[in-house]
Amino acid sequence: MERILSRWVDIPNLRDIEVYEAHGGYRALRKALFEMTPEEIIEEIKASNLRGRGGAAFPTGVKWSFIPRNSEKPVYVVCNADESEPGTFANRYQLENDPHGVIEGVLICCRAVNAHTAYIYLRGEFALQKRRLDEALAQARARGYIGRNIMGSNFDVEVYTHRGAGAYICGEETALLESLEGKRGYPRNRPPFPATYGAFGCPTVVNNVETLSNVPHIIARGAQWYRSIGPEKSPGPKLFCLSGHVNRPGLYELPMGFPLKDMIYREDLGGGILGGKKLKAVIPGGSSFPVFTAEEALKVNMDFESVRAAGSLMGTGGVIVMHEDTCMVDALRTIARFYHHESCGQCTPCREGCSWIEKLMIDLEEGRGTMEDLDRLIDIASNMEGNTICVLADSLAMPVKSFVPKFRDEFEEHVRLKRCPFKFSAKFVSFTSSERPSSHAVDGLSSS
Repeated sequence: MERILSRWVDIPNLRDIEVYEAHGGYRALRKALFEMTPEEIIEEIKASNLRGRGGAAFPTGVKWSFIPRNSEKPVYVVCNADESEPGTFANRYQLENDPHGVIEGVLICCRAVNAHTAYIYLRGEFALQKRRLDEALAQARARGYIGRNIMGSNFDVEVYTHRGAGAYICGEETALLESLEGKRGYPRNRPPFPATYGAFGCPTVVNNVETLSNVPHIIARGAQWYRSIGPEKSPGPKLFCLSGHVNRPGLYELPMGFPLKDMIYREDLGGGILGGKKLKAVIPGGSSFPVFTAEEALKVNMDFESVRAAGSLMGTGGVIVMHEDTCMVDALRTIARFYHHESCGQCTPCREGCSWIEKLMIDLEEGRGTMEDLDRLIDIASNMEGNTICVLADSLAMPVKSFVPKFRDEFEEHVRLKRCPFKFSAKFVSFTSSERPSSHAVDGLSSS
């Protein structure tokens, strides 16, 4: 498969505007400005069936069509670059190496929904990425792609970068908008939805980095070309973040629908399980989604429908692989600690539930747990799921409701032995351990 979203691997210095232009950069924007109406742009994105890559998988063109036409209020476009899901690291590389691809997608979206101001909201830790974006914005502004009367089209647009304060909750679009407005990042009740009441009370489109990076390619090459990649209901290329106990962890661009087994075991991709050990479990979309057993993982294809049918969600494509020496109780304890720490505390089921689950997981891992605690974990998770303003509570509830039943024997063994059976083994590997030198943490960006 041709590298599309990760073409910077084959094109050195793609972040420089002269190189980007030499490889077709901003031609899609010119086409969107001079050869297409805003309605035609939206219809082309609809026809491509591009679905949001930020986790929700909502059809992008449909989302854009919700923006009121001829709005009396200003319309805003917000690029969600607050990549904070454990197991994901695709956006950071796109922003570092192909910032103009992101910017061009933002500008085409602005044209489609008649927005004259756009914001790129970055994760607080993304200092390098902000610097690269600001450099690219300055280059684009000097070339006349941003500002007044861009490319002589009578269309004005400004794009600004904004760094958050490092809160996971601000990856949720309404919490992001609250933060952008200078307020605490609390998710909003919906309705109203951002399409009618978003940034500063105005109609707003929020799309993530990878979603918007697809847009220039669709406009330049057409919806039919895009739909020729991957399955009909989930077409296009996808950046998969492969981490954990594989020989070649890294960022891989693959077509939607690619077999998870091949991603893990193919020599030019994951290269098999570290140390020649057996596969035990895989989280397919980032830490907030149900876990697969080895048997389940080896049967699934990586697209939205297939992963859902198998009992999990593809999310952002953050694939976390665990081998036979991983303690699943320790893994769930680590996940619980993260979501307890990152809960904004606005909703009682999330605030109290995340805290309670982490406490029970600590007790189980340290030998103080009871058999009743296993059922209690499921009960707490069930009362959290679907009962809060945003899905952060679900992000812990879903792992609990998959880890405990699928690996119940392991949980019960912790209770019977009154200790973690893995920590007394020389083979024990913590869920947070990479088992490899840090220089190999990201290796071998590939395409297939």
